[in-house]
Amino acid sequence: MLDRSIGIFDSGVGGLTVLKEIASLLPEENLLYLGDTARVPYGTKSVETVQRYALEAAEFLVAQGVKLLVVACNTASAVALPLLRERFQLPVIGVIEPGARRAAQSRNHRIGVIGTEGTINSHRYPEAIYALLPDAEILSVACPLFVPLAEEGWAEHEIARLTAIEYLQPLLTAKIDTLVLGCTHYPLLCNTLRRVFGNAVVLVDSAEETAKSVQQLFRSQGLSRLQPGGRRTFFVTDVPARFIRVGEAFLGKSLESVEQVQIG
Repeated sequence: MLDRSIGIFDSGVGGLTVLKEIASLLPEENLLYLGDTARVPYGTKSVETVQRYALEAAEFLVAQGVKLLVVACNTASAVALPLLRERFQLPVIGVIEPGARRAAQSRNHRIGVIGTEGTINSHRYPEAIYALLPDAEILSVACPLFVPLAEEGWAEHEIARLTAIEYLQPLLTAKIDTLVLGCTHYPLLCNTLRRVFGNAVVLVDSAEETAKSVQQLFRSQGLSRLQPGGRRTFFVTDVPARFIRVGEAFLGKSLESVEQVQIG
């Protein structure tokens, strides 16, 4: 049981930021990643479609014998997490609850949330934050162009900075002190966001917070693998070439063992 992998899935490459953080905190764990690259993005699709895709991705990973599911996609976490927890008899962790817990530590209770249209329209981040911090002032903004900018390697380009200023002006005006990066691509834009907001605003990286949640769960339930040197295995649902190119930029190292599979 302890040697089983942690299963991680996302619509594409963005969830690799979650894998990277989990690998950093738990280097001994075997990690199995599925990128549903044939059907990316999830953020613009209907709730019913995202739920179906998430179920199919989870079923594939569970069939590999994983001991934990990590939904490394904000949109899928927003609309499919209860469904997955009901369907599968193993722990399921999404990226929204960990990020919300960190955001609830806001100094002045003025919090911004940025994400895809699907994540923002779900209102799941405000709901999760209000449950912890009822008097919070929360302003949510969809930033759909951030994903292609990150994937093209333009996260720190001047175009990214100008795009951020255009999207985030309402958050600057509101004088937020905490910004939730509600998409797993967005940590790549941290330097650009710092140029826009300065250092006074806390950037909540949901990937980092999710990895901490996985670590805490393993410690509390005795799920940690005891041998060193965990494996990293990658599956995609479309040709791997773009995933490998963009993924290597995300992780800062080469990707090995990327296999194309069919799910659903």
